[in-house]
Amino acid sequence: MCVASILTIIPTFNEVTNIGELVHRLLVIYPTMDVLVVDDGSPDGTADRVTEISAGEPRVHLLKRSGKGGRGSAVLAGFRFGLEHQYDLLIEMDADFSHRPEEIASMLQVIDGADMVVGSRYLPGSSIHHWGWKRTFFSALANRFARFMLRIPISDYTNGFRCYRRSAIQALDMDRIEAKGYVVLSEVAMQLHCQGRRFAEVPTVFVNRRRGISNLSLHEVKEAFLSVIRIRRRYIAAHPKGIISI
Repeated sequence: MCVASILTIIPTFNEVTNIGELVHRLLVIYPTMDVLVVDDGSPDGTADRVTEISAGEPRVHLLKRSGKGGRGSAVLAGFRFGLEHQYDLLIEMDADFSHRPEEIASMLQVIDGADMVVGSRYLPGSSIHHWGWKRTFFSALANRFARFMLRIPISDYTNGFRCYRRSAIQALDMDRIEAKGYVVLSEVAMQLHCQGRRFAEVPTVFVNRRRGISNLSLHEVKEAFLSVIRIRRRYIAAHPKGIISI
């Protein structure tokens, strides 16, 4: 197990029923881990619950934002926090138990040989539970489209279950990222890809949320394909040789 200082970033919006249990499990499983909850003004009291936890647990931190800025910008805010506080490894995951805390151990086992590790739903040994056929179809199509357009050597572009080395986050130009929502995942990977960074993937068991309400909006679904095209245009213009050679 990696002994580096670790920060797990959890973006939240209306996750009061989940966040306490998730934070507890993370802290118990990973003794060297800190947790940062980035809450977008949840009206259900998510931030208040995290404040209660952090009062007795210095490993838990809260970053409150006004309004629903979206998952992507919440994670970027978490990256800035992680850099400012000198963490060695930064992990991002969802608050709704679609990502299993126990699987972070697999990421930590391979991060020494990579700059970014993805928990992929599309590797042998991976599985997806409780998705309807429409969601399954859209996810597979979106990932194939992103792979065709961006040519990053990963199989899952849209799962926000990742581990990064500090040096990789330092190399990001976060002010340049224009994508919104889950498409931020693709733009972060694209920047690292253009820099020649190393990628790794581990299988994951993805369980569709059983608690709370899905935060994925119809607008994000419609925007996803156009956003991938925009990312390709912007980064090919800046790094044409690096991308075409792959």
